[in-house]
Amino acid sequence: MADRRGAAAAVEKRIYIPLPDEPCRRQLLEINLRGVKVDASLDLDAMAKSLEGYSGADVTTLCRDAALMSMRRRIRGLRPDEIRSLPPEELDVPITAEDLTAARNKISPSVSQADVKKYLEWMNEYGSA
Repeated sequence: MADRRGAAAAVEKRIYIPLPDEPCRRQLLEINLRGVKVDASLDLDAMAKSLEGYSGADVTTLCRDAALMSMRRRIRGLRPDEIRSLPPEELDVPITAEDLTAARNKISPSVSQADVKKYLEWMNEYGSA
């Protein structure tokens, strides 16, 4: 009798998870910026709109990079001993729209439109079941 577990393990299952739409990208921004100071003028709706084609992981990376940019801006030009002597609250600088835009300009979407097209064609032909 054939071992069914071996046959089942050899069958690959693919599940297509689409890229987040604009409302999801906004939620991802909110989640990733939770607990971080954000400039009051930051328009998360506009930023979410500008992130068309970005995956959830891309948005997370972008937010982390933007958070570091604000800190880098604060310590720019300081010597290491001056940086060490800064009180922690001085390093807690709000993230601005400029920080997120600069991060977006550095971080490209990890999934190309060609990849999305390929996945959609595969889903149309084979489905996910």
